[in-house]
Amino acid sequence: MFRLFSLPLLVVLTLLGSTAARAEVTVLTSIKPLQLIAAAVQDGVGEPQVLLPAGASAHHYALRPSDVRQIRSADLFYWIGPDMESFLEPVLKARKGPSVAVQSLPGLTLRHFGDTHVEAHHGDDDHEEHDAHAHESHDPHAHDAHGDQTATARDEHDHAHRPGSLDAHLWLLPVNARVIATRMAGELAAIDPANARRYQANLEAFAQRLDVLDQRLQKRLSDTRNKPFFVFHEAYDYFEAAYGLQHAGVFSAGGEAQPGARHVAEMRQLLEQAGPSCVFHEPPARPRLADSLVRGLPVNVAELDAMGHGIEVTATGYEQLIENLGGSLAECLESL
Repeated sequence: MFRLFSLPLLVVLTLLGSTAARAEVTVLTSIKPLQLIAAAVQDGVGEPQVLLPAGASAHHYALRPSDVRQIRSADLFYWIGPDMESFLEPVLKARKGPSVAVQSLPGLTLRHFGDTHVEAHHGDDDHEEHDAHAHESHDPHAHDAHGDQTATARDEHDHAHRPGSLDAHLWLLPVNARVIATRMAGELAAIDPANARRYQANLEAFAQRLDVLDQRLQKRLSDTRNKPFFVFHEAYDYFEAAYGLQHAGVFSAGGEAQPGARHVAEMRQLLEQAGPSCVFHEPPARPRLADSLVRGLPVNVAELDAMGHGIEVTATGYEQLIENLGGSLAECLESL
C-alpha cells in the first residue's frame, strides 16, 4: 500500500520539481527589443519579461513600486545602459542580482551621434579613439548624396542627441544582437546548467537565422541606398549603417519635442530640395507635423518601428523586428 501511494506521489513531486526548476531563472529586460533577443535564447526553457510597457519612453519612464519589486526579484536583468535609461541607475544600486548594461559589453559595435558614415567601433577600449575620429569617413558603402548640408542638418536638428554622445539604439544592428544573445546564453547556462545545451543550440540557431535575414535585406535594400528619406527621431543609424543607408534629415528632437517654426521651415526647404522622398515616423501615432511638412510635395509618409510594437514575443521576434524595419524602408523607397 505504501508503494502504491509513493509511486504517484513521486511522479507529482518530480513534475513539481521540474516546473520549479524551469521557473527558477527569471529574466527581465528593460525594453522589448532586449526581451525579443532573450526570447530567442530561452526558447523552450523560459519566457523573459519586460519592464517598460508598450509606448513608454525609455528615456523618461517613471518607475512604479511594482516595477522596483520586479527588478529586485529577477535573477537576471538586462538594460541598454545609462545613456538611454538613466532612470534605472538609482534602483539598480540596491539590486543584489546581476544587472547587465549591454552598452558596455565587450565586442559590441557602438556608434556616436555625429557619425555620418558606416564605420563603428568596438568595445570600451575604442571610445577615446572614436571620439577623436567621430566625423571621419571610413566605410566604402556609406552614401552622402546630400553633401555637407545633410551632415549639418543632422547635427543641428536632433538636439536631444548631441554629437559625440553614445547612440544607445544599438539593438538595431543584428551583429550587436548576437553579442547580447551570447552574453545571455552564457549567464543562463551558469545559473541553469541543466539547460546549458539548449541555450547554446538556441544561440546557434539565432545566429544562423540572422545570417539568412541579413543576406535577404542586403539584397532588397541595395537599390535604395541613394534615395532620400527623413526621420522624426534619429534612432535608426545602426540599421542604416548595416545596409548602406543614410537619412537626409531629422525633424524633431527625440521624436518628442515640438520643433519651432524656423526648424519646420528649414525641414520643409530640405524636403523641397530632395524631390521625391520618404518621411518616416514612429508608432503608434502619425505626427500632425508630418502632414504640414509634406503638403503639396512628392513625399510619402510611412512608419518605422524600432521597438517592436505588436510583435509577438517568440524565438523569432527579434528577426521580425529587423525584417519589418527593412521592409518598411524598402517599400517606401522603392516607390519613389
